[in-house]
Amino acid sequence: MIKIVSDSACDIPQELTQEYGIIKVPTHIIWDGEQYLDSVTMTADEFYRRLPSTSAIPTSSQPSSGEFREAFQEASALGAEEIICLTVSSKLSGTFESASNAARDCEVPVHMVDTRAISMQQGWQVLAAARAVQLGASVRQVLDAVEAVRQKVIFSVGLPSIAYLARSGRLGPAFKLIGNVVIAVHPLVAVNAESGKIEPVGLARTRKSMIEKVFNHFKEKVGDGLKLHAAVMHGAAMEEAMLLKQRIQQQLEPVELIVTSTGPVLGAHAGPGAVAISGYYE
Repeated sequence: MIKIVSDSACDIPQELTQEYGIIKVPTHIIWDGEQYLDSVTMTADEFYRRLPSTSAIPTSSQPSSGEFREAFQEASALGAEEIICLTVSSKLSGTFESASNAARDCEVPVHMVDTRAISMQQGWQVLAAARAVQLGASVRQVLDAVEAVRQKVIFSVGLPSIAYLARSGRLGPAFKLIGNVVIAVHPLVAVNAESGKIEPVGLARTRKSMIEKVFNHFKEKVGDGLKLHAAVMHGAAMEEAMLLKQRIQQQLEPVELIVTSTGPVLGAHAGPGAVAISGYYE
């Protein structure tokens, strides 16, 4: 028996983690001297309600090795003979290192996967693993299924401004070239599937234009295929998320379409009002 373990940065809706028996280790949110567990002691709704009304900057911290050790022990107690653990990009978090340290002490083999992704770009890889396990795949076949999705999955994000990314300390050299002169515009970003880093892919002058560009960027990059799996993520921007959902349904006809909130891990960097699309063709 193979069990799948991931972290809460994957943003997979709770009903899907339950359906596939995915064990999800919560990321820590540190805010104004208090520590919270993503989706456990702080939900996405609570996070976004509080975010605009405080000057305190929330930060995220990876789960400890001890917390991953407990997750692996839980998987073992459920009958796992092998475990596959898929984490948020190692370039964005120390989660992969924490999980890898715990894996060395586990009584059953743990196969570590750095998804080089975040949110549902990571989540689609986790779901690919869980679905392959459900179909009776071997560890090698599961890992191959994950890699096939990793190479194809697209993640296109529209930010309300560059301000939260700057506050979070995730503003890389490419973003600093943009400068404070455009602090009010809406940057478009993506996570590079090879480097695992956040990269700028465009700018929009208005929110309406941002929504359009997020959709067009995703449509261009995802390519063509027969079966599209897509997810729309948002940070307290349900109305715009539903507009994107409608566009995807009408123009791309996906076989699977998820709408979900981005959790505090991505939300601390993106801010309220962010919208994103992630998906791939089989």
